[in-house]
Amino acid sequence: QVQLVESGGGSVQSGGSLRLSCKLTGTFRALYDMAWYRQAPGKQRELVGVTTGAGTATVVDAVKGRFTIARDYAQNTIELKMDNLKPEDTAAYSCYAEVWFWYGKSDDIWGQGTQVTVLA
Repeated sequence: QVQLVESGGGSVQSGGSLRLSCKLTGTFRALYDMAWYRQAPGKQRELVGVTTGAGTATVVDAVKGRFTIARDYAQNTIELKMDNLKPEDTAAYSCYAEVWFWYGKSDDIWGQGTQVTVLA
């Protein structure tokens, strides 16, 4: 069984910082993409940042210059560093992993989600 264990989140003042961490545990063949998504109430879930198995790491334009995503490939861990947070960053943040098993099987794994609230 595999799962994503998330940590971080909380409430901060506008301009503050938070760090979100996510680790994939369990038995698997290969780990491809790992990413952070977020979803505000009444809105669609959107990608925040993604790290690929090929070694790339990118964040979306809405958070560029403020957020950084990094991955520890040896530990199967990703970290989302969030600086200069704004109220519009308020959302439930969820970790995602594309996991491959044996015999051509794969699955999309999601963390339970962690709330980030930015006060004006």
